[in-house]
Amino acid sequence: MASFRFRFRPRIIDALRGYSLEVFLKDLSAGVTVGLVALPLAMAFAIASGVKPEAGIFTAIIAGMLISLLGGSRVQIGGPAGAFIVIVYGIVQQYGLANLLISTVMAGVLLFVMGVLGIGSFIRLIPVGIIIGFTNGIAVLIALSQAKDFLGLKIEKMPADFFHSIRELAGAIDTFDGLTFSIAACSLALIVLWPRIGSLVGASRVEGVTEGVTTGRAQLVTRLPGTIVALVLATLACAMLALPVETIGSRFGGIPTGWPAFAMPTLSWDAARNLIAPTITIALLGAVESLLCARVADAMIDDRHDPNQELMAQGVANFVAPFFGGIPATGTIARTTTNVRAGAQTPIAGVVHALTLLAIVLVGAPLASYIPLATLAAILLFVAWNMGEWREFARLKQFSVQYRTIMLSTFLLTVVVDLTAAVEFGLVLAALFFIYRVSSLTRIEQVRIHSLPDGVEAYRIFGSLFFGAVGK
Repeated sequence: MASFRFRFRPRIIDALRGYSLEVFLKDLSAGVTVGLVALPLAMAFAIASGVKPEAGIFTAIIAGMLISLLGGSRVQIGGPAGAFIVIVYGIVQQYGLANLLISTVMAGVLLFVMGVLGIGSFIRLIPVGIIIGFTNGIAVLIALSQAKDFLGLKIEKMPADFFHSIRELAGAIDTFDGLTFSIAACSLALIVLWPRIGSLVGASRVEGVTEGVTTGRAQLVTRLPGTIVALVLATLACAMLALPVETIGSRFGGIPTGWPAFAMPTLSWDAARNLIAPTITIALLGAVESLLCARVADAMIDDRHDPNQELMAQGVANFVAPFFGGIPATGTIARTTTNVRAGAQTPIAGVVHALTLLAIVLVGAPLASYIPLATLAAILLFVAWNMGEWREFARLKQFSVQYRTIMLSTFLLTVVVDLTAAVEFGLVLAALFFIYRVSSLTRIEQVRIHSLPDGVEAYRIFGSLFFGAVGK
């Protein structure tokens, strides 16, 4: 039996060897870019999760910094994620905000232990059908949760479950607000179309520039994230025109300009026992999302992350962030891919991303009061569309019955019941299908040997000899 060996070596240690000014400038540019992308997402994720917007921002700063400093990936960006919206909202509704913080702390401990025990290497064994099923299901629930702010409906608090949400939306449809919807629709259109503006500008003739070549100024403008452009324009419109729509200021009173105070959550054994289920859910989803994101990053930069180091970093981040009012954090695919495309080379880019967010909070927090919630809803609808693997539904006929059953069951249970039940059912279903498949490959043939004593028979077995093949 191999001896257990604990290894804690953040990727930043190796990345800083031979670190140069040229590499730093690339990390600086990428970090500032992804920091701008993270700002509206952090606020939108927090509000959709049922907490204040500053909880998302401070989570992105604290957890993002720790994940970059201690993680096992060179370019992964951590922070609040869209996949957690439905989970966090349900926990807040059922257990309260204080117990959400306790669950996150406990999940941080569990994630760190998973990394220490080397469980990160086994997360990749979760069938892809389960991952696609619950990802698509979460995307549907995110879109559903934003219908209220996108349409301007007068609903005091959205229910946590699917059917009650549909009932509330249908009952409040007569409160539809045209101005709110117009802002949301224009914001969504701008977010979607903004990346194409660069090609339109570059295709036009500019004095002294060859046709089809984008000018440096056009490149600078179009590198701005569409979410930031929509956020800034909508905020300016609300501030200058005093539009009568719901904003961060009208609902939450704005965003604090200072650093959040350290607060110790009240932890008791009785509370901890009741929070085992949400703790496991947060830890499992955080582990799957972070390692899935790290694998995506590896494919983009031709690298290989350390899954167990990544889990330990996620554990530390989720343990620390709640003491400053933070919510669950994990690796985020959208921000990580933005980081890579912006030229990030080392985890320093992730550190710069966190410092960029901190600078924005300290300087521009008062302006956040004018941010319309309709624009944040549009941003989340865009995120939900991008996080879903919708083409997989069209390709279902190409896959086996087992794959289709697992994916659709996980998807439907995620939407109708909850993520924990969906993943549990999906794993059990996948295990049963695997047992059936392996047992069906087992073949037994009788061997004719004339010299055997009476009452003795010989057989030759092809395949696995295990409990699933007992019937043969």
